[in-house]
This record gives sequence, structure tokens and C-alpha cells, in this order.
Amino acid sequence: MEIRVVGGLSVRLGAVDLALGTPKQQLVLALLAVRVNQLVTLHDLVDELWPDDPPRSAVPNVRMYAANLRRGLDSAGDGRLRIVREPGGYRLLADEELIDIHRLGARWRRARELMRAGEPAQVVTGLRDAVAPGPAPLLAGIAVGPALTAHREAMDQERRSALELLAEAYLALGRAELAVPLLREHAAGQRLRERAQALLMRALIETGDASGALAVYYAARDALTEQLGLRPGDELEHLRVAATNARRGPPEAAHRTENSRTPTNWLPRTVSDFVGREALVDGLLCDITETHESGPTVRVIDGMAGCGKTTLALHVAARLTDVFSDGQLFIDLRGHAEQTRIRPASALDILLRQLGVPAGRIPARFADRLETWRQELTGRRVVVVLDNAADSAQIEPLLPTHGSVAVLVTSRRRLLALTERPPVSLAVLTECEALELLGTLIGRRRVAADPEGARRLVSFCGCLPLAVRLAGTRLAHRPDWRVSELVDRLSRRPMFLPGLRAEARSVTEAFAESYEPLGAAAKRVFRSFGLVAGNHLDSAMVAALTDLPLPQAADLLDELVDRHLVEEAAPGRYRLHDLMRRYATELARQEDRVPSERSVRGLLDHVLHSVVRVSAVIEDGQLIAAQLRLRAPLRSDLLDCRAIGDLDWLEEQRLNLDGFVRQAAQDGHEAMAWRLARASWRFSYTRGYYDDITATHEIGLTAARRSGDQHAIALMHNYLASACVRTGSYREGSAHLHAVVSIRTALGDAEGAQRARVNLGVVHWLTGRLQQSLEANRSALRSDVSDTLPVLPNLGLTLRYLGRYDESLAVHRLHLYVARIRQDHFHMSNALGHLGGVRYRLGQNLQAERLLRASLALRDRTGSGFARAETLSDLAGTCRQLGRYEEALRHHEAAVEAATVSGERHVQAEARNELALTLWVTGRRKEAAAMFQEALTISTRIAHPYEQGRALCGLADHLEDDQPAEARRYRQRALAIFDRMGAPERHELRRRLAGPPSSRG
Repeated sequence: MEIRVVGGLSVRLGAVDLALGTPKQQLVLALLAVRVNQLVTLHDLVDELWPDDPPRSAVPNVRMYAANLRRGLDSAGDGRLRIVREPGGYRLLADEELIDIHRLGARWRRARELMRAGEPAQVVTGLRDAVAPGPAPLLAGIAVGPALTAHREAMDQERRSALELLAEAYLALGRAELAVPLLREHAAGQRLRERAQALLMRALIETGDASGALAVYYAARDALTEQLGLRPGDELEHLRVAATNARRGPPEAAHRTENSRTPTNWLPRTVSDFVGREALVDGLLCDITETHESGPTVRVIDGMAGCGKTTLALHVAARLTDVFSDGQLFIDLRGHAEQTRIRPASALDILLRQLGVPAGRIPARFADRLETWRQELTGRRVVVVLDNAADSAQIEPLLPTHGSVAVLVTSRRRLLALTERPPVSLAVLTECEALELLGTLIGRRRVAADPEGARRLVSFCGCLPLAVRLAGTRLAHRPDWRVSELVDRLSRRPMFLPGLRAEARSVTEAFAESYEPLGAAAKRVFRSFGLVAGNHLDSAMVAALTDLPLPQAADLLDELVDRHLVEEAAPGRYRLHDLMRRYATELARQEDRVPSERSVRGLLDHVLHSVVRVSAVIEDGQLIAAQLRLRAPLRSDLLDCRAIGDLDWLEEQRLNLDGFVRQAAQDGHEAMAWRLARASWRFSYTRGYYDDITATHEIGLTAARRSGDQHAIALMHNYLASACVRTGSYREGSAHLHAVVSIRTALGDAEGAQRARVNLGVVHWLTGRLQQSLEANRSALRSDVSDTLPVLPNLGLTLRYLGRYDESLAVHRLHLYVARIRQDHFHMSNALGHLGGVRYRLGQNLQAERLLRASLALRDRTGSGFARAETLSDLAGTCRQLGRYEEALRHHEAAVEAATVSGERHVQAEARNELALTLWVTGRRKEAAAMFQEALTISTRIAHPYEQGRALCGLADHLEDDQPAEARRYRQRALAIFDRMGAPERHELRRRLAGPPSSRG
């Protein structure tokens, strides 16, 4: 007798499968099987069977299912599989060998032990039939709940690790040719899994395919950069160097040293067959290398679309890596389209992150961000490529003012105001260069076999690099065609977009040759890309845009990819080169004028409902549905492909969402503009994309005002305030919230107005107006606000800042009680942390430690990072007061890091002030003073008075012995702050100022 959970669920007795009952009953057996010999509580089973809304009969139903299963196993089995009831739940008693997932797990664990013991041959024997081909997913075909979903994912991860272990064993045995087919599909589907990419690169290098290894590296690098904003790790970089050396041969490799430093390189992959432009390249290289020591060097490359501006800039930048060894940065400014254009503030954010500046250190104000950018470049040798610039206004703020930096700007327009030298105006290739490029694509023999046809082809393409590449690629895939045959085909096609020309020829004929043979549906799908602002679409979006069934849309997209009209940027994500997009746009204008508005509305509706669905794990579904006044989706069938909680999808759509909001507003879909902005708010808020919130909600606010929808106007103000408060722009946040109060009051929405006043209370205590904060929160409670959970923590914190610790404890206890009643783990963890924070400030350290650790444990269990930095900081202070200084410093370091990641400036200041106190009492007083100074700088910049006052007190203690007069001035400044706030620290300060000098102990 055995239980199988890999694939579908079954219980086999000999050759017979037992009947397992209803789907819910099967889930009970499945959870017991994967947790064999462990107690599975009734709570766990209810959560698994009804993760969202369990019925009142949930517990009796679970007991009935378990009883049915127990009777079935007892009557059919031999006693080796038994379900027993225990206090609180059930346990499946069985030998793990009787359950297939545990047998597989044992094999995989044994294989890891053998590999560590240096027995790769035995690893191959043990794993060969277990991972190649891989087993079916856990409980395939069964709709599982959260616990089994986690087990399914864990098993999938184990299988992937086992597959990689088998490949590693093959490599250890010198059988790289067996590892390559095993890894190729696996690595292609796991672009972000660096171990898989590294193993495949090793295998390809060992089999002599260095070019293939480099292709793997570049695909992984692009995926890591686009989806995570990270560059490849050291192992992939070393393998890239090894593959490059292998392709170049031993003489080149001999010049590289093992200790060479890998620079920060964000240059995208460019063509490997760069031809022509020798004089231009040499001139730029010579010019830049000769002048970079005297200050920043800026060179602009302009020219028509498709003439190779970006390729030239990337080629020159790559040749400059030895001179500018500290980094190579790249950003596509998308200047060719107003809707997707990157604003200077966003561009600076991207460039600073490429330099390695943590998100929390990037200022919110544009002027401060610009200053940080210029300071970060000081002392660095960096080359920066600013691609697709719209105009001088977009570029000028990004240019460095000093340092050894080379900036290469590309644009379709002449930008005469950026540099004292005239731009490099890039012409098309010469005929010889175009023929050389064609020869690299289809082979020089083939060009020589039809020289007249080759000359006609490059002339037909206008010697435009992109057109030559498109034509050459088509010939490369048709080895039996003569070059003249393609020319004849192209010459018979009509011309579109006459503005995109090279002399008397247009690149459009090359596009038309691929477009015209398409069927009507495929043509419509292609033209649909020209209707929208998004930089990429997935198959469901295209289906929504074209009103096609999803399978048909996917098939048509595959056809377009095969014809090189559409690029598949990542599995299931499609985009057009900008010239192709222009072509698609022109076709759409000619052929789709009437239906285009309906098509765009269909896409925007699908995107809106997709965002709401995916965000369900981080957003209250009822709240957002009510705020958006959400109607049924136009295409509910397409939402099945959106997994709840698929935040990676939202990350991929980040730039798209910005473009869609803009397009909705510009095309007259005002209601859709503000709804899309609001729907994406929670994701942007949790990820720290405050610039995105500001941009989309300002557009949404304009659209809402244009439509006269007061409810929408209030929403936009409210969520604009959230970005302002998180980035320390308290005055702007306050103005937005006052607008919300005014609008909600006028609408007769007393509840909404009161919620806005509660939010204003947060601004009040952050800006030191504690009495106003206290009144705002108490007023909300007096008005019998429907949801007290957001009010209680704000009230408790305000009381704590006022030094009214007993009252604060009472409020936080009430907060914890209400959260427990509602089983709201988010608020439970916050209440525990706040209670611990008060106990810490009362010196009740053992109680504080228990509460703070309980808060952190609950946060870890639920995956919540909210307020983690504050809790860690309070725990560090508690450890300091207990005399456990090393432990305190570890927690301080974690708190500073968490505050930096969260981007909350006031928390960054608080964490530094707390760290400074510990450094002070451990005798590291210079470090403490520096940390107090950092806290003062941050808190002054955002006008957060409480942490300003604390930092001033710390600096006064540092100056006490050498500069007593200056120390006294610092304390007087702090006293003025604490007096205005009514903070309890003012009493100690008055005593210090009235008495003899003393130092912090």
C-alpha cells in the first residue's frame, strides 16, 4: 500500500486505486501525507480547505472528512497507513517509504551527501531517473490551499536543485556533453536562478561552445537587470571572462589576471559584428581619452531612427572600459514617445541605483538627488550612455559637472545646447560598409555569388543598418534564396511612413515584406501594438486589446515572432523595436481609426482588473473595490492567467502602468486613469516606488478634476499624501490631506473625512505637533469611527512621544486585543512592537525584550517588513540597557539596513540616533558623534524635530569637554524643539543647562 502525491493524488493497494471522496476530503489526505507522522492541527486543515472565508461548519466538516478517510484506510489497508485523531488535530502514521514524495526527498538528500563526499558517479546513479525527465508537479490537477502550495513550490525547488546537482556530477566526471541537454531547458526557464546559468555556462565552455556560454550570460544579465534591477554575481562574471577568453584564444587570455576587478557594467548586449564607422569610432575614442582628465566629456550622437546611434555609442563605451574602469552605465530615456519618456528625476534614480547607491539613500527632492548624483561621480572613472534623448531639457540635469566621466548621448534630434562641440551626426552606412554587414549576416561567399543582387539589396535598404539587418536575417533563414530574389520580393511591396527615409529609400518596404503575407487576424494583432503606450504586452493583454480568445492571440503572437515583426523579450512578453512600433502605429492610423478607442478601453480594463487581482495579497479587496467603484471585467476569461500574489508581474508592468495611466488621461478615459493609479498604489508603496506614485496620481488627479468626480479627486489627494509622508515631504502631504478632509466633508462622507484627519495626525506627530496629533486621534475615537485599528497605534505612539507611558501602554494593549479578536497578524505584530517600545523607554528591559522578539517573530512568520526597522532599533536599545553591547550593535546594524531599504527617512534618523547611544556607552565616541551628525542631517532635511533634538543632545555631549559653549548652544536648540513639542526630554535638558557640565555615561 502506498500514497502518491507526485502528479495526482492516489492511494494504491496493489494495482487498485482507492476512492478518496470529495476534493476537500482529498486535500485533507494530501496535507496529512506531506506532513506524515506530524500533527496537523484543525486550524491548519481549515486554512488549507477554505483559505479565504471558512464556513461556520468548517471544523465539523474537517472532522467528517478525516473520519471518512480513516475508515477507508482501515478497511482497505494492512495497518501500515493509519490516521489517528489527537488533541487539536490529526496525524497520519506511516513509514515515509510508503509516500512517494518522501522517497524522492530521501534520494535527493542522499545525493547531496554523496556529492559532498566526492562520489559524483554514485550521484549520477541515484539521480539519473529521478530528475531527467523531471517528475510531475505535486498534486497536479488539484486546487490546493496555502500550505500545500508552499509544499508544491518547495518540491519544485528541490527538484531543480537535484537537477543541478546531477549536472554538477556530470561536470565532475568530465561528461559536460551530458550536462548541456539536461541544463539547457532548465536554465532557459529559470533566468533569475544564477546557479543554473553558471552550470550551463561551465558545461558549454567545457564542450567548446564559448559563444553559447556568452549567450547564456547575456540572457541572464538582461533578466536580472530588467526584472530585479541587479547585475550578475561574481561567479557569472568570472565565467563570462572565461568564455570571452576561450573565444578569443590563449594570447588574449594571457593578459588577464585572476585578481582583476569586475566593474559595474550596465551596458546592454550589443551586436558582435560591428562594422564600419572606423574613422568615427577612432575619433571619438581619441577625443574622449585625451580630454577626460580635465573634466567631464560629453559627446552627442544624433541621426535618423535606425541608423545605428545606440550601436555606435555602446561600441565606443565598451572600448572605453579600460580607461573608465569604475563603471559603465546605460539608460534608455525613451525620448521618441511622449507617453513613455523618462523624466530627469526618474533617470537619476535609475543611474544612482546602477552605481550601487541603496534606495534609501536616494533623496526624494530633485535638487538633492541631483547633488547626490554629482557627488557619487566624484573620484570615479565612469562612462555613461544616455540613449534616445528627447531634447536638451531632458539631458542637461543628468550631466556631471566635474570628475573623470564620459557621457555619450544619442538622440533623433540635434541637441546643440549640451556641449561646446557640434554633435556627431550619424549618416547611413557607406555601400562598402553595408555590404560588409550583409556578409556577416548571410556569409561572404553568398554575397560574392550575387554581387549585383547584394548591391541592389543594400541600396534598397538605403544602407540603413536596421534595414540591412532585417533583410539579411530573412536571407539567413532561407539559405536557398539568391539575394536578388529577396530584392525582387521587396521591390513589389508598397511603401509606408515616407518620413523614415535614407536618401530616396524607405525602410518600410522591409517591414512590409513580413507584414503583407499575414492573415487578417495576425495583421490586426501586429497593428494593435501601435495603439498603446506600453513598452511590452503579454498575450492576455493582446487578447484584451484585439478581443480575441487567448489561445488564438498566443498563436498569432508566435507567428509574428517567427516573422521577426515582434520580439519576445521574455517568455510570454512581447515588444516591438521602435521603428516597428512606428510602422504599426502608422498602419493602425490608416486601418483602425474607428475600433481603436474600443480596443484601448478593453486593454485598460483588463490591466485594471489584473492589477486588482494580483494585488489581493497586499491590498484589502473590499476596500479597493469600493474605492474604485469596480464593475465586472469586460473579459473575465483573461483574468485566469493572473495569479493572486504574482508581484513579479506587477514589477514587470511597472513602466507599462505609468504609460497606461498617461494614455488613459490623454485619450479621454479619465475614470480609467485615476483607477489605474489607485489600483497600483499599494504595490508601489510597499516597493518604495514613490516617484511612480507621485507621477501616476498627479495624472490621475488631473483626470479626476477634468471629469469633476469629487470622490476620485479625494482618493488621488489621499494617496499622493502617502508618497509625500514616506519621503519626508510633510508640508505637501499635509496639504493633500487637508484637501481630502474638505472634499469628504462637502460630500457628506463623515467617515472618509475622519480617516483623513487620522492620517493628518501622523503628519502632526512626525512634524512635532503632538497635541494636534493627540486631538486628531482622540476625535476619531470619539466619533465612533468604524475601524479603530488604524487609529489606536497612532494614538499610542503620540502618547509615547509625550512621555505619557501608562496611557500609551493602555492604548497599545487595546490595539493588541482588537487585533487578536480579528486575527489580524499585521496589527498584532505592530501592537507587540509598540508595547515593547514603551517598556524599553520605561527601562523594563526583560518585558521589552520578550515583546519585541515576539513582534519580530510574528513579522517573520507573516513576511511583513512594515516597521521592522523601528522594532529592531528598540530591541538593540534594550540589549544596550541590559549590558549586551555586541548583541545590541548587531541589532543596530540590522535596523539601519532595514531603515535604508524601507526608504523612511525619519526611521533612518531614529536608527542612527539609537546606534550612536550604544557606540557612546561602549567608548567609541568619535563614531557616535559621526552617527549623531548623520541623524541630524537626515532629520533636519525632512523637518522631523524629535530626532533633531535627540541628535543635538548627543552632539552636545560630544562637545562638552572641548567646546562647552558650543555644547550649551546645541542643548538650547534641543530644548527649544522639545519645549515646542511638549516632549518629556525637556525636563532633563533644563536640569543639564541649569547644573554643572556632565557627560553621558
